[in-house]
Amino acid sequence: MTGQSRKPAAFRLDDPRVVIAPPPEDGAKPRALRGVVRVMPEPDSADITVPARAPVPVARRRFPWGTVFWSSLGGLVLLGLGLATVNLIQDLYARVEWLGAFGAALAALAALAFLVICCREVIGLVRLASLEKLRARAEATLANDDRDAARAIVRELTAKLSATPQLARGRGDLATHLTEIIDGRDLLHLAERALMTPLDQEASRLIARSATRVSIVTAVSPRAAIDMAFVLFAALGLIRRLATLYGGRPGMLGMIRLVRHIISHLTVTGGLAAGDSLIQQMLGHGVAAKLSARLGEGVLNGLLTARLGLAAMDVARPLPFAALPKPALSDIAGDLLRRRGEDAEREKALPGS
Repeated sequence: MTGQSRKPAAFRLDDPRVVIAPPPEDGAKPRALRGVVRVMPEPDSADITVPARAPVPVARRRFPWGTVFWSSLGGLVLLGLGLATVNLIQDLYARVEWLGAFGAALAALAALAFLVICCREVIGLVRLASLEKLRARAEATLANDDRDAARAIVRELTAKLSATPQLARGRGDLATHLTEIIDGRDLLHLAERALMTPLDQEASRLIARSATRVSIVTAVSPRAAIDMAFVLFAALGLIRRLATLYGGRPGMLGMIRLVRHIISHLTVTGGLAAGDSLIQQMLGHGVAAKLSARLGEGVLNGLLTARLGLAAMDVARPLPFAALPKPALSDIAGDLLRRRGEDAEREKALPGS
């Protein structure tokens, strides 16, 4: 606003003494009126330019030769197996008729089981994809605070977790407050506290139990091959249980997809290397100077299993960590380190050690 120089003053826009008047065309100084506040709006400047954003270059998508190769190879293998099965059944019929019928029945049963397995794998992949999309939508809703999108996410998440009995109270609370909360971000925070808190606690117990089991077995195992096999078996079982806990229930292909996502997550967040966090955990509890070689190896394997479990928990969770704190390695493996330290003290106290 422009006008005559005057001291700062406060006034109401609905005050009858406030007059909105256009600026004089000839550039003359406006005449001051006693007891009247003259407001003259300034014209918008046409010289203001808005910088145009440079278009983001779209990467050219290459032809998926790898997918074509593996699809063709899989088709050839299936054709070969089918042809071999047909020849086998024909040979059985040529020998004994009832033996050929028995072979045909076994082939039909195997085909039916294969079809059921394929359907389960497809359902598992679709379920995992829907949870990933739900998480991406929740992250976008937390950023833009969309109320309608938050309500849709809460309804979908409640439907997906309807078979979990320990979430009955949380689902009831959400149904009560679904239409009362205005902000979408607050609604997602409430959904996270109501639905994810029991699941996060159970996931932490699963991770701690698996880490302790891996630590004990690898500490007493006589062979490195047994250690590797057991760690791999325990890690895959932990990933499957965590995914099932959060509503994923993956099959074999779903497990491969989850493992890929977990490896990508570990690559982004620091990996499985025994870096600063693991060293700080061991040194912070005073264990590094007390453990024997086997106990130290068991503790390290347990810590790596716990780190993998935390990454799997972060990937399989349908909502991002926003209202609740993300579990740390010290929260999961603190009891493991304390227990291993007590075992080391007990081992040193034995006579002849």
